[in-house]
Amino acid sequence: MNPSQKDSAAWLHFAIDELLKEKNVSLNQLDAIAVTEGPGSYTGLRVGMATAKGFCYTLKKPLITINTLHLMAFSAKKSYPDFLCPMIDARRMEVFTAVFDHNLNFKLEPTNLILSEDSFRDILEKNYTVFFGSGSLKFKEMIKHPHALFATIEVDACSMIPLSSTKIRRREFADLAYSEPFYGKDFHSLSN
Repeated sequence: MNPSQKDSAAWLHFAIDELLKEKNVSLNQLDAIAVTEGPGSYTGLRVGMATAKGFCYTLKKPLITINTLHLMAFSAKKSYPDFLCPMIDARRMEVFTAVFDHNLNFKLEPTNLILSEDSFRDILEKNYTVFFGSGSLKFKEMIKHPHALFATIEVDACSMIPLSSTKIRRREFADLAYSEPFYGKDFHSLSN
């Protein structure tokens, strides 16, 4: 993972080349190319999507897109039987978030949210919910509900393998010409 967003475009192709050499795999051996579609950093999403689409077009391979919040929830599902609420920091008191049940069904669709002490109140009244990700740290400081749990969950590209494999089996491929990053929409408050 590249810690600097400023050099994503320069770093990514070298990282892919290094990984393929390390695993002794060529691009032609791949069945498909998978990429997270967002939400996330604007630059990272653009670079990642453009790179994946370029490889797919050149190699004539299908494109698979995975929602970043879904990927995060999938990674947490192994450890937590509760509702899962991944949060990606979007500066100030804003986050990209969603809420999933343990079967990864949406209880709150992906949204851009301005956090407040009333955020997720209705969900927390009935369910223990695990908040995690870079945006959860600021929420932890403002929420004192006994059903609000906080965890550190490591998410890496390996978690994309089972999600991508399922999409390959189901032939759920993204449209190469029209796929674009998911940036979300305007931020809003959620007091339920």
